Amino acid sequence: MATFKEFRNNVKPNWCPGCGDFTVQASIQRAAANVGLEPEQLAVISGIGCSGRISGYINAYGLHGIHGRALPIAQGVKLANRELTVIASGGDGDGFAIGMGHTVHAIRRNLDITYIVMDNQIYGLTKGQTSPRSAEGFKTKSTPEGSIETTLSPLEIALSAGATFVAQSFSSDLKQLTSLIEQAIQHKGFSLINVFSPCVTFNKVNTYDWFKENIVNLEQFPDYDPGNRIAAMTKIMETNGMLTGLIYQDTTRKSYEDMAVGFKPEALAKQDLTLPEAEFDKLLSEFR
Repeated sequence: MATFKEFRNNVKPNWCPGCGDFTVQASIQRAAANVGLEPEQLAVISGIGCSGRISGYINAYGLHGIHGRALPIAQGVKLANRELTVIASGGDGDGFAIGMGHTVHAIRRNLDITYIVMDNQIYGLTKGQTSPRSAEGFKTKSTPEGSIETTLSPLEIALSAGATFVAQSFSSDLKQLTSLIEQAIQHKGFSLINVFSPCVTFNKVNTYDWFKENIVNLEQFPDYDPGNRIAAMTKIMETNGMLTGLIYQDTTRKSYEDMAVGFKPEALAKQDLTLPEAEFDKLLSEFR
């Protein structure tokens, strides 16, 4: 059985020192090993942004897609190979701005994939502009007088769209985040994990200390029931979305794959997917 070290490769991340994305990467690697996966059984699909680079830093199948399109690609990968464990990842701009339409429809379809959003509440790769997750009054290069837009609530949207697994964590909590990713992988359906992942270079408001002072851990509520959708929505609104832990899970709804009619895995197994080298070179030449 693979250890988390076998999910490492020799590519050194070029994130800023202290970036929360380092912990997200480590949590994915640890979770994959803990649930018994081998590197060839995992595919990590990412979008654009600092966090989008994560697919190249994990020893598994990986694809760095275009802005906002990680989820369409991830869904295609999962439908083409049902045996793969598929994780899509990206930032709050990638998932909740240009990619929000894909996010909502992926949620309602309930494909058996995990979507991890690294939420730093700013556009980091393009040097610090306001994102859909930035607070009202947030001052950046794109909103020098302060943002006048309402902060988007991805957790409320996910529940409204019919999500069957919703969780949130903080990149400073490796143990909790690893556990949530393990649960998400094992959940049969679409899993959304929003991760507070501070941008240490451009976001001087939502810092590690700020999150530690404002986060409410669901472990503080021993009677909390993640199977109660109404209670989940209420708790999200009571804490202004600043809660961490497993917020909601529905284990009764079937995944998209289980309900799809006409899929015959035995027919797929009989197909010869071998691609001659000459044909492969011809395909590559079309992108040069």
